[in-house]
Amino acid sequence: MDSMRHAVHTVFKSAAEKVMPTRSESGFQKHGVLTPEEFVTSGDHLAGTCSTWTWETGNLAKAKDWLPKDKQYLITRKVPSNKRASEVEQYGEKAEASSMLEEGGDDEGWVAPPMQTQRHEAEEISSLQPAPEGHSSAPAEEEDDIPDIDELELEDHEIDEAAVPGPDASTGADHDHIVSTRTYDLMITYDKYYQVPRFWLVGYDENRQPLKSSQILEDVSEEHARKTITVDPFPHSGVPAASIHPCKHASVMKKLGSMAEASGHPFQVDSYLVLFLKFIASVIPTIEYDYTMAAGW
Repeated sequence: MDSMRHAVHTVFKSAAEKVMPTRSESGFQKHGVLTPEEFVTSGDHLAGTCSTWTWETGNLAKAKDWLPKDKQYLITRKVPSNKRASEVEQYGEKAEASSMLEEGGDDEGWVAPPMQTQRHEAEEISSLQPAPEGHSSAPAEEEDDIPDIDELELEDHEIDEAAVPGPDASTGADHDHIVSTRTYDLMITYDKYYQVPRFWLVGYDENRQPLKSSQILEDVSEEHARKTITVDPFPHSGVPAASIHPCKHASVMKKLGSMAEASGHPFQVDSYLVLFLKFIASVIPTIEYDYTMAAGW
């Protein structure tokens, strides 16, 4: 049933995006949401300060008309993942469950990062400019049908290798002393319905073979793996990709921005995606992507 609700909501969301107006009024400070223009501005800042992130055009037939043709989504490739989430959590890097922020009540199953972690990361924000005031509200409809991933039909998809960008498979010899490293291609799109960034990931094993859905979950924080991760076709290729569902991103970003303001650092749109990726790091603690290098964070 949860799988069916997720499928129905996906169809509804796709239809709604075709008729709903594109957000034009700034609201990242007040509501934690972005306009497409602000998404591009923040993406330019991320790509300019963290050179591993680049803009992609993608499939022109699938281009979103509310974004520039050459800036449809951000991507970073071949990001290493040397440990599984259970290993990271075993050594004390997992936050106490009692310190987790529950968004929308126990029955919604969406878990935000620890308050202490949020506050620490927010206090790192520096060199910020004033941002425009926003007065429009975020999408009014709350998503109540995000399924528990345990009950989704997560099949081990057969992925068309020709449709997945990436380097050739490794041809190196197998040595016992070499650590087998998974790699990920990470993407950030703009979600028009929720008016926030959406984070996607496609994983590969040490031989550059696509990871199964169950294997990807091994790299996700246990608190999030069963509640906030869905597997959907990536909008610009159709390739099955794991995604952190964006239904609560706005409320988390609003809280992180408020913490930044309270610590004396005005929350600016340029730094939105850098702060967003700090939040994502609490969900996927094993993937070592670049969001701080040369950015002064």
